[in-house]
Amino acid sequence: MPRNRSLVYFNDRLVRYLFAASAVLVSLVILSIVWFVGSQGLATFRDASFIEFFTSSKWSPDSGHYGVLTFIAGSLGTTFIAVLLGGTLGLAGAVFLAKVAPEWMRNLMRPATELFAGIPSVVYGYVGITVIVDLIRRTTGSPTGYGLLAGGLVLSIMILPTVISISEDTLRALPDTYEEASLALGATRWQTIWRVLVPAASPGILTAVILSIGRAIGETMAVQMVIGNSPLFPKSLVNPTATLTSNIVMEMGNTPFGSTWNNALFMMSLLLLLISLALIVLVRFTVRKGAVQ
Repeated sequence: MPRNRSLVYFNDRLVRYLFAASAVLVSLVILSIVWFVGSQGLATFRDASFIEFFTSSKWSPDSGHYGVLTFIAGSLGTTFIAVLLGGTLGLAGAVFLAKVAPEWMRNLMRPATELFAGIPSVVYGYVGITVIVDLIRRTTGSPTGYGLLAGGLVLSIMILPTVISISEDTLRALPDTYEEASLALGATRWQTIWRVLVPAASPGILTAVILSIGRAIGETMAVQMVIGNSPLFPKSLVNPTATLTSNIVMEMGNTPFGSTWNNALFMMSLLLLLISLALIVLVRFTVRKGAVQ
């Protein structure tokens, strides 16, 4: 018996050290990525103006102009449209699956919804080019159909699985007493859903929206195929423009490593990385706040 106990103790310590080493390794990898991207990106300001970089919309590396305001506006614009449409439809779908749909329909629609998450981005982009861009061209009179609207519509479809899955799980995890108490006080079914259940599930719903923002602002291939990839400030929803991700993927392979142009693209990557880290921290804060409440 003592021998078996010592063996179990040794295995516990071994597994604990293994997990600690794994955590340290992951942390070192993340810090290395941040350091590498950050050092290359910050090197941009040896030859370019920091203020011009963030406030100018003129992107002309051949003439020494590195203004990324156009790409920031494009990324924020497509993300806003995607969250506005996809978040609204996703919340409505989550409420339907969690509180309205019968069991057989939920069992059928939930796997179908999750299937959307496994579709490659290039497929979404191809559908966007052949269907959404053509529809925008015919309905708005735009000469190309490319722009923020096309990118936002494609992204809104792509974030639906995230919003629906997390929001539905949050709604179904609520205690039944919330709904029973509301109905007992005379509230209708819809009043119970929108004034009791949805507010009670707001931390989880907000987490779904934040994760969707991270997915939308970091998406590359699908947006690159429908945005137009033109370094012009978006003056309307149907004018070709570009995002941070689309410009990086278009130009990174054509720039010499270590050049100011290449460093500027790394700085754009650092912006995306910092936004992603900020969203992760916001998710942790939202989850912790919801747990306290």
